[in-house]
Amino acid sequence: MPCSDQDFEYFRRLVQTCSSNIVDGSYKNLLELRLQPLMQQTGAGTISAFAALLQVQPMGAMHRTVAELMTINETSFFRDINSFHALRNEILPHLLEQNRHTRSLRIWSAASATGQEAYSLAMLLDESFPDIVQSWDIRILGTDYSNAVIRYAQNARYKRIEVNRGLPARLLVKYFQRHGEEWAIRPELQRLCEFRQMNLCAPLPPMPEFDLVLLRNVLIYFEPQDRTRLLTNIRQVMAPHATLMLGNAEQACGVEHLFDAAFVGGTYYYRAGRAPAFL
Repeated sequence: MPCSDQDFEYFRRLVQTCSSNIVDGSYKNLLELRLQPLMQQTGAGTISAFAALLQVQPMGAMHRTVAELMTINETSFFRDINSFHALRNEILPHLLEQNRHTRSLRIWSAASATGQEAYSLAMLLDESFPDIVQSWDIRILGTDYSNAVIRYAQNARYKRIEVNRGLPARLLVKYFQRHGEEWAIRPELQRLCEFRQMNLCAPLPPMPEFDLVLLRNVLIYFEPQDRTRLLTNIRQVMAPHATLMLGNAEQACGVEHLFDAAFVGGTYYYRAGRAPAFL
């Protein structure tokens, strides 16, 4: 039986409550497929039965798992290549010059999904600034709401279809080792990256100051007030000279006083302005 409008509305509100993500109507047809493992685990034979089961339980781990399964984790290596051109030609050289005395670089891939963005950044650094990678203290942090995708990123192994999306063959040969039908990121690249679970719309945990934050293709799934709160809190963990990159269809609306917009190579990015208190 197809998912009813009433059941879909329940799951939509559940996801927004847990993660602040907005799930649109296009997910209705995918709902049962996404939730099938949990339905089998609980013995619920239909979406309606599963929704009824959740509604009589206190909010807990099962509800959070539902929200994780319905979170959008679309990504690929070097997604939106113009952004990576801007990083290589403009943004990273500026940050490296700013940090020449500390010889350290902190990058946050704030919605890293299965890790391709973080590892793409590591490849870009090693390709374009190899001496820096060898001699500086460089850390790339990837975070995501879903524990499942964080474990996937930590495993650092990708299927053929994943390495065929956006990854040049030259970089596949240079930075990956083949293991049967999977390709594993080489250890020297893995050491630059770490991954942890994080809900961006909850209060941020203690974090270092970041020189570069990538929050791409995330804000489009949030309500305006959640976008404002998130951007305000992210600015708080950015170094004075830091840079923020959003998705091509996103803007730092409502917090323009916190950032100075810049444009290079067809890509907008934002340099840190005055840091506020947490919201």
